Formats: sequence, C-alpha cells, structure tokens
Amino acid sequence: MYKIDDHPMPVEQLVQFLCDTKQWYTQFGGLRPFGVSFLFAGWDKNYGFQLYMSDPSGNYGGWKAAAVGANNQAAQSILRQDYKDDVTSDELALKVDSTSLTSKKLELAEVFLTPSGNVKYHVHSHDSLTKLWPKHGVTQPAAETS
Repeated sequence: MYKIDDHPMPVEQLVQFLCDTKQWYTQFGGLRPFGVSFLFAGWDKNYGFQLYMSDPSGNYGGWKAAAVGANNQAAQSILRQDYKDDVTSDELALKVDSTSLTSKKLELAEVFLTPSGNVKYHVHSHDSLTKLWPKHGVTQPAAETS
C-alpha cells in the first residue's frame, strides 16, 4: 500500500499519479509504452470502494462497473443498462456475455472489507467461475476447438 507520511494514500490520488505518468510519456515522449487500459479498484476511508478505468494515454474516469479487453464496448453497454447497486459481481459478470462465456474469456476480481476492517482483493479462479453458471441458470457453451 502506498503511504504519505505514514497514512494510506487515497485511491484516486494513486490513480491520478499513475495516470499522470502514463500521460507524461504520451505528451513528452511521444510514446505510449504502457499501451493498455487499466482497471484500478480500491477502498479508502474517505470515499469507500472505488473503481477507475484508464486508457493508454493516461485519461481516467470513475465507474460503478467497467470492462476492458476484447468486446469491451458491448460489455460497457450492458453494464450501463443493467448495473444496479444491489447486483452481485457474479450476476453482473454473467449478464455481460452469457451466450459465449467461458471461464477462459472472463476474469472476475473483487475488492472487499473483511469483518476486521482489512481490505482484501480476490481473483476468482477459472474453476470457481465455471461453478457460478449453474447457480444462475446459465449453461456453458460447447467447448471451443482450436
């Protein structure tokens, strides 16, 4: 965890610092060495849970739910339409692309507070994602051939 004078750095301040670095390389170096979009998720005592998405140029914005990668525009459209504060992360992930979804095409991560107040980050395994589909009435598509 990044700290300022022994205090945890607020999430947005950390995102701004990293995106300023990306933007500096774009503006002054004429390059985009990072070349990817990032999702930043975190929690701080000032604003609680936060999610930010940045593009390769260093621009960033806050979101309630976001997607990056292949077909992100379609996923973002679905998230804008279907997101509600009380929806669970696995239900939202299944809404994004349940027609051709496989555990190899989806990465689901969660940031949460433990009962003791510690911030934890969990990336679901491919096996745990596969087990979510029957719980929500989604059948997995036929296995892909290479």
